[in-house]
Amino acid sequence: MSMRQLSIREALNEALAEEMERDENVFLMGEEVGHYDGAYKVSRGLLDKFGEQRVVDTPIAENGFAGVGIGAAMVGLRPVIEFMTFNFSLIGIDQVINTAAKLRYMSAGQFKLPMVFRGPGGSVMQLGAQHSQCFESFYAHCPGLLVVLPSNSYDAKGLLKSAIRDNNPVVFIESEAMYGVRGDVPEETYTLELGKADIKREGADITIACWSKAVPWCLEAAEGLSELGVNAEVVDLMTIRPLDEETLHQSVKKTNRLLVVQESWPLASVGHWLAATVSESLFDFLDAPVKVISGQDYPYPYAKNLEALMRPDARKIVEVARSML
Repeated sequence: MSMRQLSIREALNEALAEEMERDENVFLMGEEVGHYDGAYKVSRGLLDKFGEQRVVDTPIAENGFAGVGIGAAMVGLRPVIEFMTFNFSLIGIDQVINTAAKLRYMSAGQFKLPMVFRGPGGSVMQLGAQHSQCFESFYAHCPGLLVVLPSNSYDAKGLLKSAIRDNNPVVFIESEAMYGVRGDVPEETYTLELGKADIKREGADITIACWSKAVPWCLEAAEGLSELGVNAEVVDLMTIRPLDEETLHQSVKKTNRLLVVQESWPLASVGHWLAATVSESLFDFLDAPVKVISGQDYPYPYAKNLEALMRPDARKIVEVARSML
């Protein structure tokens, strides 16, 4: 495959354009997705290419346009609903969880819900407490949804194309801080299977499981650990629901240790759920208790110096991994 370097926002834009060209039922709806080219420029150029019927600017009314998207999916269209950030998805969470996630089940399969709720999540720089949150645990908690969090350009494009083609509602959370990060993307079209993890770095001494923005932190930590003679395996889960238990469990059976790294708060989090399930399933394989590194358990501060203390970093990951060995 011939490769070129694309930012994550460019890869997502390509995925949207390709799927809209491939299937006239795919359309994009959200705040500022059209005339403004998207708040984060993920939808740049799509209005000019596909017109106002397929790139729809909405009022500031997440509950309303999430519901319009669900209705469109019920009658055979394939909407992509952009939340300007997943912080704002809480206005529409009733539609996502009480309607989108349940309608196929409640109708005994008479309705399909082929739709994607997508947009940025997580913290960036000085956006304050209301704009710096990770909500994957909210959505992963709910049966009927797929929950996807890519960490690089290649994965973002392949996973979004698969999400748009899926006949179930997909919650697709992009890292707001990583939109400009560049990576190799094939010129040829491709998709990536939902529900599959990816081993970003092979190792034998400890498994480090992560997703989204935590992946580069863990890869940096793995390089630091290698200088200390520790060979860490970094597993990017990519899809939280459904979880690729097979890949994760095979890795832990090989390394006998699991460290989970997440940006989100600790209580009732994906990371601690993973720790519990692996501890139950693979107790006899573990040579150390499963550990979880999370963001600090506070609302995000605005001050730069305090904000810098909120997130895990490579130094912390190395320190905890060494303690487990």
